[in-house]
Amino acid sequence: MLDILYLDDYLAAVTKPPGVLVHRTGLDAGETRFALQMLRDQLGRKVWPVHRLDKGTSGVLLFALDADTARTLGMAFESGQGLQKTYRAVVRGWPLPEGLIDHALKRMPDDMRTERLEVQPAQSRFTSLRHFELPTPHSQAQQGFASTRCAEVALEPLTGRRHQLRRHMKHIAHPIIGDATHGKGPLNRAVADLLGLQRLWLHAQSLELPHPISGQPLRLSSPLPNDWGLWEAFGSPH
Repeated sequence: MLDILYLDDYLAAVTKPPGVLVHRTGLDAGETRFALQMLRDQLGRKVWPVHRLDKGTSGVLLFALDADTARTLGMAFESGQGLQKTYRAVVRGWPLPEGLIDHALKRMPDDMRTERLEVQPAQSRFTSLRHFELPTPHSQAQQGFASTRCAEVALEPLTGRRHQLRRHMKHIAHPIIGDATHGKGPLNRAVADLLGLQRLWLHAQSLELPHPISGQPLRLSSPLPNDWGLWEAFGSPH
């Protein structure tokens, strides 16, 4: 059962658990759980996903309950106009207190379209919230460190590119912990061993948008998962 955050005649918002795909894809043919099918079974009606979260990401996921609303919202998510998305992540190192990442991203191989730009402008904001220091040694360049620094950050994508936050945090040398594609494998494994849990530490915390029918502001939020508490033993306020 998915946790339903919001439901009316046009929209349904749920908390997607980490490790669950939004819908069936040939890129992960062995997977058997899909948020779309789970919600369809739960509501007993057809639903349309209007955006997507990566398999490893948890948090707010929005569906439309009819095709017209799905088209309207799909265009809104494509343009980003009127939307505000906030994420929480745990990243390697201690980033600056805040910053803007303005770094164009090349379309990923499975997202190429001949009529679309191959390289797209992309911007993300980040704010450091608190620091962690893990008793996990690691090496960087030729120097060894007795502990590993990590930080919890708030992230706001100002554009909607594929894997944008994950790629942007890698670009500024603060990859998201648990990111098997854009992160550091040895560090991910060391942190998973220490915490006793392997996951992508990225959570879609809130989504703000005008309701597609009424135009009224709609704020959808998903609390941090309980597993975020595993970091408490290593953290301090920023």
